Amino acid sequence: MGLHPLEFSECYLDSPAFRDKIKAHEAELDKTGRFIKELYKDGKNLINATKQLSLAQQKFAQCLGEFKFEYIGDAKTDDEKCIDESLREFSSFLRNLEDQRDLMMRNITETLMKPLEKFRKEQLGSAKAERKKYEKETEKYYSSLEKLLNMSAKKKEPQLQEADVSVDAMRQHFQETSLEYVCKLQEIQERKKFECVEPMLAFFQTVFTFYHQGYELAKDFDHYKKALQINIQNTRSRFEGTRSEVYELLKRIKESPQEYRQTSPISSEGYLYMQEKRPPPFGSSWVKRYCTFVKEQKILHMKTFDQRSGGKLGETDSVTLKSCVRKTTDTLDRRFCLDIEITDRPGTVLTVQALSEDDHRFWMHAMGGKEPMQYLNRTHSRERGIDAQLNDVGISFVKNSINAVEARDEKSNEIDLATSEDWDVKTITSALKLYLRSLPEPLMTYELYKEFIVPAKSASPESRVQAIHCLVHKLPERNRLVLSLVTKHLANVAANSKQNLMTVANLGVVFGPTLMRPQEETVAAIMDLKFQNIVVEILIEQHEKIFGDAPSSYPCLATTTLSAPTRQSKRLSRQNRPLAVYNPQVLDIQTVSPSSESPALGNDETSVGSDESVSSQSSNASGTPPEKSKNHHATISTSMPESTGICTATASWMNNASPASLIPVKPESVGMEKNKPEESVTLMKAKAVYPCEAEHDSELSFQVGAIFHDVTLSREPGWLEGVLEGKRGLIPENYVEIL
Repeated sequence: MGLHPLEFSECYLDSPAFRDKIKAHEAELDKTGRFIKELYKDGKNLINATKQLSLAQQKFAQCLGEFKFEYIGDAKTDDEKCIDESLREFSSFLRNLEDQRDLMMRNITETLMKPLEKFRKEQLGSAKAERKKYEKETEKYYSSLEKLLNMSAKKKEPQLQEADVSVDAMRQHFQETSLEYVCKLQEIQERKKFECVEPMLAFFQTVFTFYHQGYELAKDFDHYKKALQINIQNTRSRFEGTRSEVYELLKRIKESPQEYRQTSPISSEGYLYMQEKRPPPFGSSWVKRYCTFVKEQKILHMKTFDQRSGGKLGETDSVTLKSCVRKTTDTLDRRFCLDIEITDRPGTVLTVQALSEDDHRFWMHAMGGKEPMQYLNRTHSRERGIDAQLNDVGISFVKNSINAVEARDEKSNEIDLATSEDWDVKTITSALKLYLRSLPEPLMTYELYKEFIVPAKSASPESRVQAIHCLVHKLPERNRLVLSLVTKHLANVAANSKQNLMTVANLGVVFGPTLMRPQEETVAAIMDLKFQNIVVEILIEQHEKIFGDAPSSYPCLATTTLSAPTRQSKRLSRQNRPLAVYNPQVLDIQTVSPSSESPALGNDETSVGSDESVSSQSSNASGTPPEKSKNHHATISTSMPESTGICTATASWMNNASPASLIPVKPESVGMEKNKPEESVTLMKAKAVYPCEAEHDSELSFQVGAIFHDVTLSREPGWLEGVLEGKRGLIPENYVEIL
């Protein structure tokens, strides 16, 4: 389990657990700050002490290898796993370059030092400032609160009202400060993933340029660079989408904080001041307790906790509630009080004080107290702009909308979308997306939401497809039909991604929140957006398998699967040569801005500009594909081709995307020279144990069980050469077994 999400609603409770979560986030940022400082110092050594370069590289490599990113939530995406692993990859590269001490290192300051120092000063520095502000507001608010609660109820009403108004203002300011601090902490935790790693890529590009054998080694590192560049790009795009959702939730909570107060059908939580009576002449004292009332058992748990004393947690007392009665000021010179009769000690009555009138009503309602004013239940409802239903008319609308988008001149008998000149693609796609988002519940249902998310978080690639295949057929028939129509259309769109730049990953980001979403609105739920995207990507890529056939008898989540080798396992055999790395300053990247001519479904999605989706990188219906070189000489396209047909429809999905937008990656048609086998070698036969799709003209495509003849070792490490169906080509050696 990584760092816990910091829920905005917890800012209003300010519980001990919430403070512990904040401390964990603060400790992680402190660790990151120390890491960046150490890395900055080591970079200076590399610049100023070329003669001691080997020693500096070893220390630098150790620093990279030992650091590990912490992630919010209970699981990481495949992109995040690659980013997490990237520092250890970089460490390995450096250790293999110890003996080359005569290299020249230049331009490190611009590509590594300044970005990291900027991140440390601007991001981590602002977090420290917010932290001091938060601690100051905590002290100010709780001090004023105690003064208010200690104020005599016999004072004149204007004085009491003035004190209440003053404390309410401080409370509101403290809660807003808490909300902003929590938001800032989580934003920096997410931002550091790419802002710390991307300068590393630029640094490695600079270092390897000056190696004597840099050219040869750069070719080996190129495929990893591209993959990591996609990982970073995907992570940044998901960050932008997640951040917008978080700020929307933050805005709604600020507008209606009481509607988002942390509640549970099982228990109620909050602070109460407990009256502790002492023998004469000492009177009584009031001690603040964090209380949890378990409704069904009527048990009240009380913990001593004070945020101003370092957050030390005292002992926990538990009592069983018999009755709860409002305490009037006639018998006690304090407001917001309750008398609680307990069964543990017959005749004993505990007097507690709530923090405010609203808090007093909350506890009265929670504990079933006798209150003159009836507790007003707050309803958590949302206004719905339209009353959309998944009926025959709705299904017909979906079919005709998709037909009109895919073939603009095709006519429909039921809804004449295709023939009316007033209906352009933008209008149709906007209406279709609005219809899907306005259904009473998403197509993939609230009930199955968590079940769909589970395989995306933890399953192996093969079992992901199996589990989602099974879950789709648990959906109601109408939901499954409409989901099939939409994902089939998206598959057609993705098939033309070279023209319309709409890859499976882009479509997953756009349609993840539309096709599936959780019922509750929390920060933790928003953090799962990236896993929604993975599920939708699998639905698009595996559309024919998932919707074409009913699932077999296997369970929805396979417990054991056959795992194939990874790219890392083959790459390790080549790491005795330098590798080229991504440098953002030398890549020719064009960010595609939305134009008024590009129709859209909405303005709340962020596109991912990769040529690979998360699911395509790590999932395949036939098993986990081993990793191998891909697009060795790929370049970043600087132009967006005009869209026609499906391409036009695709552009409409992506209008008004976030600044991350589209960064198309277009491979050039550069082949790889075939390696001829050595003379006087033994010819072998081999059998494929994993499927493989060729990514270059020199490679062979094959399925499991394919038999290769005349197999020999290739000059390229990690590859074999063989003949399949009369064609000779390269074969990844960890995909086959020798017969």
